[in-house]
Amino acid sequence: MGDPVRVVLAEDHALLRAGLTQLLEAKGFEVLAAVDNLPELQCALSDPEADAAVVDVRLPPTFTDEGLRAAIQARAARPGFPVLVLSQYVEQLYARELLASGEGAVGYLLKDRVSDVAEFVDSLRRVAAGATVLDPTVV
Repeated sequence: MGDPVRVVLAEDHALLRAGLTQLLEAKGFEVLAAVDNLPELQCALSDPEADAAVVDVRLPPTFTDEGLRAAIQARAARPGFPVLVLSQYVEQLYARELLASGEGAVGYLLKDRVSDVAEFVDSLRRVAAGATVLDPTVV
C-alpha cells in the first residue's frame, strides 16, 4: 500500500475538524496538522513533509477567503501541491484562480454535498494523485 498520504487540514469548526481528522486517519492518511486559523495554516503548509491539504475557504481572522488564499500561495511556492478545498459556498472567482495553473491536483467540494464518506476519501486520494475533482455546482 505504500506510505500514507500526509495531510494538512484547516477547518475552523472544532467538531468538523476533529471528525475529519479521525476519518482521515481511519482511512490511512496521516494528519500532520489540524489547524483552525490562517497563521497556523501557513506554517503547516510550509512543512515539506506535507503531501496534500484539505482546506476550508473561510478561516479566522476575517472568515472571508483566508484558506483559499493560503492554498493558492502554497501552490505558488510548491507548484502542483495537491489541495482539496471544502466550502459552504461556491466562490467562483477563487475556484478559477485555484484552477488557473492547469496543473491539476486540485479539488473544490461543497460541504453540504459531501454526504458520502467514501466519496470524500476517494476525492482526496484522486487530488493527492494529481487529478482535479470539482463539485458539479462549481463547474
